[in-house]
Amino acid sequence: MADHRPLDPSTLAVTAGRGARRPGDPLSVPVVLASTYRAEGDGPPYGRDGNPTWTALEEAIGALEGGTAVVFSSGMAAVSAVIDGVPAGGLVVAPLAAYHGVRRLLTDAHARGRLTLQTVETARGGDVIAALRGAALLWLESPANPLLDLADIPGLAGAAHAAGARVVVDNTLATPIAQRPLELVADIVVHSVTKLLSGHSDLLMGAAVTREPALATALASRRALTGGVPGPMEAFLALRGLRTLALRLERAGGTAGELARRLERHPLVERVRYPGLPDHPGHELARRQMQGFGTMVAFEVAGGAAAADAVCASVELIVPATSLGGVETLIERRARWPGEERTPPALLRLSVGLEHVDDLWADLEAALEAAAAANPPGRAMAGGGEAR
Repeated sequence: MADHRPLDPSTLAVTAGRGARRPGDPLSVPVVLASTYRAEGDGPPYGRDGNPTWTALEEAIGALEGGTAVVFSSGMAAVSAVIDGVPAGGLVVAPLAAYHGVRRLLTDAHARGRLTLQTVETARGGDVIAALRGAALLWLESPANPLLDLADIPGLAGAAHAAGARVVVDNTLATPIAQRPLELVADIVVHSVTKLLSGHSDLLMGAAVTREPALATALASRRALTGGVPGPMEAFLALRGLRTLALRLERAGGTAGELARRLERHPLVERVRYPGLPDHPGHELARRQMQGFGTMVAFEVAGGAAAADAVCASVELIVPATSLGGVETLIERRARWPGEERTPPALLRLSVGLEHVDDLWADLEAALEAAAAANPPGRAMAGGGEAR
């Protein structure tokens, strides 16, 4: 642009990762289905080392986060590659309340002697700083899944760097439209691209982003060594979904805020957790380090776990399912999953989609009233699988 003004993230989501701009080239980088490349060319030597469709997605995510992105076959593959960079026996400081897949991975590594794990309440900055002595890595998630706690990213990152630790921020719930942790002096950002970045509940993918060239190279090398590579079709779909990220966040975030306010006034709801509510403990922090409050709402139903289960069983428009960030609104009782014992039993996590707010509210209101009328006894929930 003539004035060289930095592009808005909403514009970058549309324009980044378009490949060469030669006359006659396709507007979007096509799907490249190849495991093998001709020798002595400029491309990767083998399909596990790179793919033009991945590259387009990496360029777009990197532009949005302000770093170099490396995409993986899943969010957990990205997480694993980052954790693999911790020296043997190194201390990792991580949240007590965060995505339980990450907590399980760290707990398993601790039990095997691969690393030392110290968990803390990251909303309590003093507790985090006290735990950082000798740490190799500080893991943050803000907003956190599923309790929507916030961490002071620049403050804690500064303390971690002073202690000699790297800082990783899981930015899945905020996305780079609402929060850019690398600008808040984090070292690595991770995403479950499965969720809001791709936005259509039709693929698995992850990403790690950093401003350190050597670290980006190490992550890409780890991806190739462990085989955590994404499929080119998934990369193509993720990039197509990314193009509408800003619009989806604007619509779903506005709806989430309105639903949170209505839930807060409902007599059958005991507590609502949403950073956009003035009484949320992290509200002022969210206003400082975020541009928007996100698309996730968590609320606790009067009547305990049985009533919360009944709400999930009674909704008709909203989908009872694990995961988040798609165009459809999802709901689930998080404490039904092993590893979520610290989650309040009656807490429902609502991933707000693109439906009309009044349609969603009518469905929620009817389900709350049906649950209160029936108030069924607790029943065994389906087990197995993995909470997302």
